[in-house]
Amino acid sequence: MTFLSEQLAITDSETLNEVIECLLENFSIETQGVCDQQTLFEILIKAASSGDSIENTAKLLKKVPTANDIRYHLKKINNFEELEAQINQALKSRIPLGLKKGCLKIAIDLNLICYYGKPTLEELPYIYRSKAQSGTYSFYAYATLYVISKNKRVTLALRGVRRLDTALLL
Repeated sequence: MTFLSEQLAITDSETLNEVIECLLENFSIETQGVCDQQTLFEILIKAASSGDSIENTAKLLKKVPTANDIRYHLKKINNFEELEAQINQALKSRIPLGLKKGCLKIAIDLNLICYYGKPTLEELPYIYRSKAQSGTYSFYAYATLYVISKNKRVTLALRGVRRLDTALLL
């Protein structure tokens, strides 16, 4: 590895700091007690990046709020359209400058997260029905829009797929 390529490498801590800064700029979750907003984001990022549960992540980390504390604060998020707008604003705020020029390749992905159980009335509009996977026909679904530049994907936008969205396609 050359000295120049070493300078261009981003460390794990730099990446974490950038993600936390972006989340703090674009999201506001009212917290209280030992669970401040930055700690909440750090736990969620750790769980997501390691593909682990909030429960196990909270057990592994020292001096952090419990999984119940974290879920308590996450339950405060109940306006999914507003959350979607905040996510897209966060993505928009970090679009690399050089990406705004020229002809670009785009890709759209549909992502399904298995849903088990009986949805509440609030959840029902967000449950997507599809071909069975992992023992269920029900999923949370979201679509992502990417641009592909220099063999790298940059996510530009995200949209939760609602039940009515799929009815329009039939």
